[in-house]
Amino acid sequence: MRKLARSNKWVAVAGLAAVSFTATEQVRAAESAQGVYVLGNRGPLAGVTPPPGFYFETEAYFYQGNLGGNRTFQSGGVVAANVKLDTSAAFVTPIWVTPAEILGGNLGFSVTVPFGTPNVSAGAVLFSPRIDRIVGGRERDAVFNVGDMYLSSFVGWHSGNFHWNVTLTGVVPSGSYETGQLSNISLNRPALDLSGALTYLDPVLGYELSVIPGFTYNWINPATQYLTGTEFHLEWSASKYLTKELSLGVVGYYYNQLTADSGSGDRIGPFKGRVTAVGGQIGYSFKLGEIPVSTNVRVFREFDATNRFRGTATYLTISAPLWVAPPKPVAEAKPVIAKF
Repeated sequence: MRKLARSNKWVAVAGLAAVSFTATEQVRAAESAQGVYVLGNRGPLAGVTPPPGFYFETEAYFYQGNLGGNRTFQSGGVVAANVKLDTSAAFVTPIWVTPAEILGGNLGFSVTVPFGTPNVSAGAVLFSPRIDRIVGGRERDAVFNVGDMYLSSFVGWHSGNFHWNVTLTGVVPSGSYETGQLSNISLNRPALDLSGALTYLDPVLGYELSVIPGFTYNWINPATQYLTGTEFHLEWSASKYLTKELSLGVVGYYYNQLTADSGSGDRIGPFKGRVTAVGGQIGYSFKLGEIPVSTNVRVFREFDATNRFRGTATYLTISAPLWVAPPKPVAEAKPVIAKF
């Protein structure tokens, strides 16, 4: 992370006045203008719960976006204008689908650990809690770290071509968050996310349709005393299997912040954010020895962004089973002896 050079207070005051004059339009939506739920991370076959066993998934994530237009946002206690974000991250997720059933659906658990580097550049800094930074100067932060942990439990059901599940995720801060720093892969706010997923999969015609709605409920960031409002997110996909291994389709997501931000650390106001994205996906499955491996690439282009970053998100997902429980033996039917 590159620190700003020191200067005398008259230069700082002059810089602050100039930036305050130009940065008239503020982004008042979710601290860091991001949610703990990473939009687009669920897509094709999201409603399908695999059979009992242990699975592993890894996901590479790349995002490039900007606020521009002299807009400002707040992150790490820093208020900045003309912000650009270039994030490279990875998500590692072990998954356990248990043989236990709840209301006829399989119970499962997963843990997701993200790590990576958000490269954040700001055209101007309006406020910083660190006194060794020039207010009104340019700044660029790029810090590699471990993000907040996602602890999930889910229950999945199947009925013919329909598959659906319900997921409850708790977000636990990792402790890597730094105030006075723009680059934080950790958002440092505890949260609960409740989502559902429904998939229609026709194995004969090769069509797949999925929709994934959810709500995120945030607690206050204890380091900045900033409370992000309640958020709604919706993801969807529509795909066609060209072969048993290859699929192509369209994907998208929609985000809308339902309640305003608040807290004593909120320096930029209570307004709410919104963004929509559409894109494409390609999926391919193959065998590595005897292990089936599924890969998927998804690219989203955002538009209609209000008080949010607008940019391009790219995912590369690789998943494979580590161990799958053998199917339950089918009970043999006992012969019926007729009595006269």
